Amino acid sequence: MRIRQKENDVIDVHTWTTGNSRKIPIFLEEAQVQYRLHMVNIRTGEQFKPEFVAICPNSKVPAIVDQDGPGGKPFSLFESGAILIYLADKYGKFIGKDAAERYRTIEWVMFQMANVGPLFGQANHFLNKAPEKMPYAIDRYVKESARLYKVLDDRLAEHEFLAGDYSIADMTTYVWLRNPKHQAQTLDTYPTSQRQALVQFDTRASRGATRASGGRRGRRSVSRAQESRLRRRIIVARLLQSPNLSQSCITFARDDARSIGTPQFFVSRETSSPLVAY
Repeated sequence: MRIRQKENDVIDVHTWTTGNSRKIPIFLEEAQVQYRLHMVNIRTGEQFKPEFVAICPNSKVPAIVDQDGPGGKPFSLFESGAILIYLADKYGKFIGKDAAERYRTIEWVMFQMANVGPLFGQANHFLNKAPEKMPYAIDRYVKESARLYKVLDDRLAEHEFLAGDYSIADMTTYVWLRNPKHQAQTLDTYPTSQRQALVQFDTRASRGATRASGGRRGRRSVSRAQESRLRRRIIVARLLQSPNLSQSCITFARDDARSIGTPQFFVSRETSSPLVAY
C-alpha cells in the first residue's frame, strides 16, 4: 500500500547516473514516496552552477529538497549517507525497529561512506582512469578493496543483511559493489555473495516483473542476457532476498548492465522544474 502523503510532500532529487546518485531513488522507490528527479549533468559542469551550489556547496550529486521538511518548510540536504538517514527517519523505514538496530544500520552506512566508496573509487581511478599507471597506488587500493569485499562477505555469511534486516545500509553499499571488476575483483573470490546471487536472482527478477505488471504474469522486464550480466555484477546478493524488494532495484541493476548513458529510468522521471534552495 502506498504511503499517504500531503500534496506538497514531494522529495526533489538532484542527481545524475553515478552510484551515489542511485542510492536516493532506490530508497524512495522502496518506501513508495513521491519524488521528482532533476538531472545535474556532471559531464558538462552543471554541478558548479550557482543554483545547484546553493543546495550543495560541495558541488556533488546527489542532493535533495524536501518540500515538507522539518516544521513543514522546504529543507535541502546533501551527502548521500545523510540523505538516506534523514529519509529513513522521516518515513520510519529501513533503519531498524529500535535504537540498537538503528545504530547498527548507521554503523554500516558509515562503513560504506568512509571505506567502500572512497577506497573503491581510488582503486577504479588508478586502475582505469589515471593517465599513467602507478603500481604503488594500484597495489594499495586494490588490496584494500579486496579486504573490504572480504569484510562484507564475512558479514553476509553470518547475517541475512548487513545490519540484520534489509536497510539503507544495503542500499548504500549495493551501488558501489555492482561492478567488482572496477576494483580488479571477481565474485569467485566471495563464495557467500556469489552463491546467493546465482540462486536468488532469477526468483527476484521474476517477482519484480510480476509486481511491475500489477501482479499478473506477463512479459519479462529483464531479459535472459541481462540477467546473466547482472549475476556477475551484484555482490551484495542478500539484497535480492528482501520481501520488500520492489522493481526499483531490478531497474537500477538493469541500467548498470547498459553501462553508459542516461538510464531510461531517470529520463522517464526527469522534470524541468527549476532548482530552488532552502
